[in-house]
Amino acid sequence: MTATAHAASAPARTDPKVVLEAKGVIMRFGGLVAVDDVDMVVREGEIVGLIGPNGAGKTTFFNCLTGMYKPTEGTVTFEGSVLPPKPRAVVKAGMARTFQNIRLFGNMTALENVMVGRYCRTSAMALTSIVRGPKFRHEEAATRQRAQELLDFVGLGRTTEHLARNLPYGDQRRLEIARALATDPKLLLLDEPTAGMNPKETQETMDLIFKIRDSGLAVVVIEHDMRFIFTLCDRVLCLVRGALLVEGSPATVQSDPRVIEAYIGTGPDAPAPTPTAERPAVSLSKEEQA
Repeated sequence: MTATAHAASAPARTDPKVVLEAKGVIMRFGGLVAVDDVDMVVREGEIVGLIGPNGAGKTTFFNCLTGMYKPTEGTVTFEGSVLPPKPRAVVKAGMARTFQNIRLFGNMTALENVMVGRYCRTSAMALTSIVRGPKFRHEEAATRQRAQELLDFVGLGRTTEHLARNLPYGDQRRLEIARALATDPKLLLLDEPTAGMNPKETQETMDLIFKIRDSGLAVVVIEHDMRFIFTLCDRVLCLVRGALLVEGSPATVQSDPRVIEAYIGTGPDAPAPTPTAERPAVSLSKEEQA
């Protein structure tokens, strides 16, 4: 199914529930303001894109959302509850993420990597696990089965016993997504999921994200590939120097002169390229144009 068909098949949502809300998030490192009073709302079944030039504060903002950093100011609420700045608590609440750099366990199999993500949903204590009691064996079997289901879901069903370090780059990225999905999230945050991918792998990743959205999850994506982000997302936020520059539909954001200036340095009075469904207004690299 093409990206356009996926978008068209998205279920109609009337007044979707707010899953995540960030209000007035500020992150300072000494005298440096990395995130400057940013608000964001993510609703059920929505794909939201986060873009901006290098150094705009996108990953720092992600870290504030997921408990890696405690914001200097502001609040992050998930399904109406304020999240503590603790990654494990955030994951258990229902939010999972991937990272810019691949963080797999290279000497573990694909199946074992996904099983690691599932353990936040198990309850067997240390003694039961050591003696491999009935509760441990039951949860281990259920974890293994769920991990295999997720490998099948992301298209890696045949890699179960392959070491993660031996998988192709694109498959390693998808394996990270499978591991994040193993936590049973309601919101998935992806930090540059197509970085370093070829066009075929990028299209496969887009199809996978649509598939995840269609399964009922909300998704937030950081990405530098403008064609990818404007085709994928329902709504896009652009950060510049830590502050929210503009928020809106892909068509609105890609044609905003301030966004074009932030990316390619044109003046605010310069005419913007005419956006089309196939080609976003933001200038693309020669590799992307190919």
